Amino acid sequence: MSRGMTPMCSLKSIQKTSSREQKFWQAICAKKKKKEREKMKYLFSIFFVNLWLQCAGKSLSKNGNYPKTFEDIKNEIAGYYDIAKAIIDLAVHGKAQNRSYERLAVFTDTIGPRLSGSKNLDAAIKYMFSALQKDGLENVHLEPVKVPHWERGEEFAMMLEPRNHSIAILGLGNSVATPPEGIRAEVLVVASFDELHRRAHEAKGKIVVYNQPFVSYGETVRYRSLGAVEAAKVGAVASLIRSIASFSIDSPHTGWQNYQSGVPQIPTACISVEDAEMMSRMSCRGTKIVVYLKMGAKTYPDSTSFNTVAEIVGSKYPEQIVLVSGHLDSWDVGQGAMDDGGGAFISWEALSLIKDLGLRPKRTLRMVLWTGEEQGGVGAEQYYQLHKENISNFDIVMESDEGTFKPSGLAFTGNAKARDIMKEIMALLLPINVTEVYDTADGTDINFWMRNGVPGASLRDDLSKYFWFHHSQGDTMTVQDPNQMNLCAAVWTVVSYIIADMEEMLPR
Repeated sequence: MSRGMTPMCSLKSIQKTSSREQKFWQAICAKKKKKEREKMKYLFSIFFVNLWLQCAGKSLSKNGNYPKTFEDIKNEIAGYYDIAKAIIDLAVHGKAQNRSYERLAVFTDTIGPRLSGSKNLDAAIKYMFSALQKDGLENVHLEPVKVPHWERGEEFAMMLEPRNHSIAILGLGNSVATPPEGIRAEVLVVASFDELHRRAHEAKGKIVVYNQPFVSYGETVRYRSLGAVEAAKVGAVASLIRSIASFSIDSPHTGWQNYQSGVPQIPTACISVEDAEMMSRMSCRGTKIVVYLKMGAKTYPDSTSFNTVAEIVGSKYPEQIVLVSGHLDSWDVGQGAMDDGGGAFISWEALSLIKDLGLRPKRTLRMVLWTGEEQGGVGAEQYYQLHKENISNFDIVMESDEGTFKPSGLAFTGNAKARDIMKEIMALLLPINVTEVYDTADGTDINFWMRNGVPGASLRDDLSKYFWFHHSQGDTMTVQDPNQMNLCAAVWTVVSYIIADMEEMLPR
């Protein structure tokens, strides 16, 4: 019998042997068949157990190890205590203290406001490209995108009746100009779209002034976005909108607005809260109000701009990405220090702090400074279209675009398991008392990713004064506080580093 051969156990072979031999071979065959049955039962049991574990969310990995339980993950995160403390110490108390603030001050004082399509934005992108290279970051590069190019031009408004009064205005982005001679018309003051529709018969040939109360930015901003369209539908020749602000010192706030197909395009601008309320009081007394408005706004073909990118390349999973971000563009008033210079510069600071500590996470930590955010996330959408084929490699997308005031935690979008992990990571920020995990991350530039299942996070901070300065001449470095920016930078760095360095990506 050759090596590996087994005895013949067929009935024919058994019949050719003696009775004693038959019993012997029958016993051998029975034993062999029993072993084969036991082997099949064993293999089936292995298959069944593996299938059951998969259904239970604990499939066997290729190397035969089971994935980590939540208790394992908690212990893994707890192991980052010393690193988190080192980051906090460096950002808040150490050599990097106030660095993000000082960098931002030089940048905004040098460049100024950075409207989409403007020379200032071009200068800002060149400035950042050079600064990131000098900082020793990796893969510093620019990714071209097309962005809107609108300029406000000359703007002027004057109340002529019942008295002469200069009205401070800021044209809204995408607005058309008035005729060269301007518009002189009577005013119709309304407090809501409902009131406008009820009084539609009074609106033809007039300038509609909206004096809507500020409820919240998310709710009230629709008057800025749609005010011109709704006014045009009832025959108005222009619209002036009370600034979307919770507090005012006679300063208008600008922003983007949209026209609709099939509706006449009329010039539109924001006015101060004070002027809107004054005209409302006059109107309630039955006083006739006449305003002269002149706007020289122009819209040009889309311009080439860039998203600005820098990285710390991952040591183990370089193809996997943890993305931190803010937007580099701003409106053409103030300095764009708060919206969103602070968010952009704490994102830069996150990479700088990690580099300074000699850390290199397992995944690539990528910073993106978006362009064209104020026009609706134009640059970010094009970035998403370019990179979405690798969406499975994006671990989390993070954006800071609601100020860098005193932080309280992170807003998070993701499943329950990922949220539990985020809570454990935030617990490491107890030394600076920033531990909360709130519902629903917010960020124009990261929404494209979150809508398709990538976990997202946004910085949550004290917004009590944010809309005092938002999109106004008041958005300057005076608004920023270096100590608060230090705290924001520490939060941004601890969270992004730990997620980038953990063995497993966040579940989704």
